[in-house]
Amino acid sequence: MIQRRRVALVGATASGKSTVALAAARQVSGAELISVDAMQVYRGMDIGTAKPTSQERSEVVHHCIDIIDPADEFTVAEFQRACRSAAESFGGPALYVGGTGLYHRAVIDDLTLPGEWPEIRAALDANPDTHQLFQRLEAIDPHAVVKIEPTNRRRIVRALEVCMGSGRPFSSFGPGLETYPANDVVQIGLRWDRAVLARRIEQRVRQMFAAGLVDEVRQLSQQRIGRTAGQAIGYKELFAVFAGDSTVEEARELIVTSTRQLAARQDKWFRRDPRIRWIDVDDDPLVALPTVIEALTA
Repeated sequence: MIQRRRVALVGATASGKSTVALAAARQVSGAELISVDAMQVYRGMDIGTAKPTSQERSEVVHHCIDIIDPADEFTVAEFQRACRSAAESFGGPALYVGGTGLYHRAVIDDLTLPGEWPEIRAALDANPDTHQLFQRLEAIDPHAVVKIEPTNRRRIVRALEVCMGSGRPFSSFGPGLETYPANDVVQIGLRWDRAVLARRIEQRVRQMFAAGLVDEVRQLSQQRIGRTAGQAIGYKELFAVFAGDSTVEEARELIVTSTRQLAARQDKWFRRDPRIRWIDVDDDPLVALPTVIEALTA
């Protein structure tokens, strides 16, 4: 029995992963794409998440996109289950594409994920002092705070929730993100010069605004938005505009800055994984296409 190929295309935002993935899937019979993106799961959040167009989705089957409404929460465990279900729904080569590092590891390494304790989470969320919460986490799980930024309120609350709900350190779950076990997924990364990638990010943000990002967020601002969706880059900044706290011009600059910072974090995350085969890109991400096709068809 021939085992179906599983390939993951990773890298920072705006590195051209989707372009390469679509081109590969068009050329490999039976190949389907599985999005590994924390924000593309939300319906109506299309432009700011660089979601594939309806035309692209009609050419190549995409999974794990438009799963829930922006008002809802979607945990890593739920995403992991959705990806498993998607992978089991077809028999051809599977190409995972995305830059959400934790979700990526949860899927390709089948991580054991802790449970949910909503009441504890709600109590923690009632405390507006993120720094105080970070200090609390530092006291009970010093290993966890090494990998969590002091300003990342969502991750801090989640880590505290797990510590308090399970009675175990958040850092104790699974084999740990520091280990990189062997698996059957071929990982290919797109690597750009940081200055070139920064210019690509600025260009993409301009294109998003030209494509109607402001109108998309204006419509979303008229409905209830959940905690996670409300923190998405491109949306959080424009929600502030419609709340009267910023201007469109200020939001645009902040989106560029925040996206560059995200790209740097993604690059740091993926570079730690020794299993990834890196392709250096100078101008056209399709330079990686032959490598991806070979991995899908080997």
